Amino acid sequence: MAGGTWSPTEAKVRPGFYMNFVAAALAAIQPGARGIVAIPVKANWGPAKQIVEITDEKSLIDTYGADVDGGFTAYNSIKLALLGGAKTVLGYRLVDSAAAKASITLKDTAATPADVLTLTTKYETARPFKVTVRDNAVDPTNKQDIVLYEDTKQLYVFTFVKGAGVVDNAVAAINNDANNKWITATKVADGNNTIANVTSQAFTGGNAGVGSIANTDYVDAMSAFETRRFNFFALDGATDASLQTSVKAWIERLRSEGKGVVAVMGGSVTDDQTPATANSRSTGFNYEGVINVGVSGIMDGVTYSSAQVACWVAGKAAGQALSESLTYAVTPFDDVTPRLTHNQVVAGLQAGTLLLVHDGEKVIVEQGINTLTSLRQGQNNQWKKIRAIRVMDAINDDLLKTAQDNYIGKVNNNDDGKVALISACKQYMETLVNGGLIEKDFSVYLDPDYHPALSAPDEVYIKWDARIVDSMEKIFGTFVVH
Repeated sequence: MAGGTWSPTEAKVRPGFYMNFVAAALAAIQPGARGIVAIPVKANWGPAKQIVEITDEKSLIDTYGADVDGGFTAYNSIKLALLGGAKTVLGYRLVDSAAAKASITLKDTAATPADVLTLTTKYETARPFKVTVRDNAVDPTNKQDIVLYEDTKQLYVFTFVKGAGVVDNAVAAINNDANNKWITATKVADGNNTIANVTSQAFTGGNAGVGSIANTDYVDAMSAFETRRFNFFALDGATDASLQTSVKAWIERLRSEGKGVVAVMGGSVTDDQTPATANSRSTGFNYEGVINVGVSGIMDGVTYSSAQVACWVAGKAAGQALSESLTYAVTPFDDVTPRLTHNQVVAGLQAGTLLLVHDGEKVIVEQGINTLTSLRQGQNNQWKKIRAIRVMDAINDDLLKTAQDNYIGKVNNNDDGKVALISACKQYMETLVNGGLIEKDFSVYLDPDYHPALSAPDEVYIKWDARIVDSMEKIFGTFVVH
């Protein structure tokens, strides 16, 4: 369904629900699913150039493996987002043109051996798969095993019947096994109806396809994510300035089209050692739809750059209740680098940089802010807060969905229809009040600037007035001693 912002000077072509945020909290109808983070990743396993839903560490390892060396980013990036509290992570595996599946071709026992069976990995990979073909230990006369290894670790044993049709039997045993996550089998020829035994023979030709990932590959991933519903977007530790600029432009476009998504980015470990570098990045973004992390985090002896910490921030922001704030949120990190001075923290906050600080006991988020520092027309300081933007986005998203499901094309645009729409909006506003998201002195009404004179027969203009509730962040006390 079409949506997004609108202007009195811009005629809309597509049927849809168009909203105009003017420093006001907007209302929706039914609360929708929250907590979805999208991340393009590099992996040594998994479907290439496809979106996969991951909800826990097991599904992460099953999908992409747990490789962290060699340029593979999937495990750490998605793990951090899940650790933050994301309900679902949408992964998209990036691969370059060198990506290739590994394979091995087995032969028969003829005097001049012939190729009879090819085993191929299910995905493009450099994993060190090996295979042993042996007589079955229980019934060596009638049965044979194909044993699959990853290096020296045994993964699985496929058992099949020898004799006439042995190649077909092997193909069926491999391809029809519901527990087989690793390889496919293809018949080459019957040969002499045997498969020769081999020991720890390696698959060859495999390539994970991460050697020359380009910004265009990330752009392709972003285009794929557009077709899905998500709340936050993070890069997999990528810090290229031109790529991050492209991400910001993409987020700006999506938000103008009514898709309330926020990107979280950061810098390298080296960049993080100079706070001014992070602050310069923040001021360059200067947008409510972009969060910029400014320090590295240390967890279990591993240092994660701010660009990697961004995945945790995205997961934490996505997974929080709308009434919660990132300010002073406790993180899983043991320490940060660098530890900032008071003046450095103040400078970072003024630049719109999200900072993690060690408070002497634990690592917390200093303040839940985005990179917006220079307000545009119609904005106020609420737009600088992650919590407020999440509330606006959630309301917008829910209202668009409910308008599509229940109103557009279904309700007459007469007085009764308008009353029904306004009433539904007010009922939802009450749920926001009860949830502590907006103040109770709200109003919803037909915009008098357009009704009745300027609205067409198929148009409805609604106006909301509401104040978003913020969290306590600054407490000032006076202690009087007598």
